[in-house]
Formats: sequence, structure tokens, C-alpha cells
Amino acid sequence: MIKIIILFLATVFLLSSAPQNPQKVTWPEGRKFAVSLSYDDAINSQLDNAIPQLDKYSIKASFYVLPNSPVMKARMDEWKAAAAGGHELGNHSVYHPCRASLPDREWVPEHHDLDKYSVDQMVEEVTTANTFLQALDGKTERTFTPPCFESLASGQDYISKVRDQFVAIKSLKDESGFSVLWTPENVTGNELIAYIKNVPADVSLVNILFHGVGGDYLTVSAEAHEELLKFLSENRETYYVDTFINIMKYAKTQGIN
Repeated sequence: MIKIIILFLATVFLLSSAPQNPQKVTWPEGRKFAVSLSYDDAINSQLDNAIPQLDKYSIKASFYVLPNSPVMKARMDEWKAAAAGGHELGNHSVYHPCRASLPDREWVPEHHDLDKYSVDQMVEEVTTANTFLQALDGKTERTFTPPCFESLASGQDYISKVRDQFVAIKSLKDESGFSVLWTPENVTGNELIAYIKNVPADVSLVNILFHGVGGDYLTVSAEAHEELLKFLSENRETYYVDTFINIMKYAKTQGIN
């Protein structure tokens, strides 16, 4: 499962890093570009390590949670507290369905096989996740990260059917060059910082998408994660760091769709 996700992401990121006449956003106080830190799947290490570190450096991030996650059920009050503290709770569906027909996808349960979902079924699941999230944080505006970055249910595009529910949808291939996206794993703090420092000048938004932080899977160490946060905190005049929803709401005021 993990290897396939990494390979798919690598393909998406490579395509996303080849901008074609990107539209450049002017960020507040002349910052170079925006940085969105996000965390997928609602797992323990995010509550145990990521959120305390983010709060230590007063950095707000986005958490794309799953209502059916055991960690959501067991630690719901902590997720509510994260939202109350200014972090974004984003939609990542209810059950994280992915396409079982792709190579090495034996980990996908038959009842969560996106190849067997209808478009209406996926729309219903995404809508239900929004209702659940509104009950947690009281918010009606939301962003979405499609599970496995896939857009087809039974071979039919479902993204167009849910787009109007969201301020923005992450992880779709960005051919405009406005943004790039990276999901680091087993990297050092210096590598995370170097990625930020070497972003092409014509990119307006850098998405760094974590899973485990000091535990769980697709893991980045807590030490490396904190080194990145410290760097971003010390360079607030250079980088506009905020939740994905706040960044995209600002970008839309400058014509980004």
C-alpha cells in the first residue's frame, strides 16, 4: 500500500513541478510564496507529536481526517481542540476508498474499492464527511484531499460533482504551475528545509503533506519535523505559512480558481 502511494505521488509531483505560464500571487507583506503543511488520515502521531510542535511555533496546519479512523473515535475531543486552536479539519472522505484495479492494490478492501463505487456513492460519502466535520468544528467552508489522489469512481470522474462543496481541492494535477506538492518520508530536517529553499521562483504555493510524524507510517521523524517548523517560524517574513483553506481563500482574491 505504502509503496504504491509513494509511486503515485511521485508521478503527480513530477508533473506538478513543470509549470506552464503560472499565475503568480502577491502574498501579504511581499512574502515569496505560501507554505501549506497538511497531515492525512487522522493518526495518533499527529496528535502526539505534530500538533504540539505546531502549537509550540504558532503555526497553523491542515488535517485531512477520516470519520471512520479508530483514532478519530478514540480521541475526538483532541481533534475538536485542534480545530478550536486554529488548525483546519479537511475532508478526506469517510472510508478512504481507492482503486483496487491498480498494481499492488491488494490492500484495498472490496467494499472500499473505488472501481466499484458509483459517482453518486462517492458524492454521498464526501458529503457525509462534510456533515461530520461541521459537527466537530462548526464550519461550513472546507477543503478536500481525494483519497489516493484519485478522481474516478467506476471509471467516471466524481470530482466535478463535489467541487462546489469546497473552497479548494488539493492533490489534483496542477498544470498551471501555481503549486507543487511533496509527501516526504524518512527525510532529515535539512532536506525538508532545502526543499523550501529551492522552490522555483514562479511557484506560488508549496504543499507539504505528511502522514506519520515520529510514528505510524510514511513517517518523518519528530526531530526533522520540528526543524522545519523552527525554520519556518524564524522566516515568517519570507514565507506565508497558513492552513490550506486560508491560503486558497486569499489566492482566490487574486483570481486563482
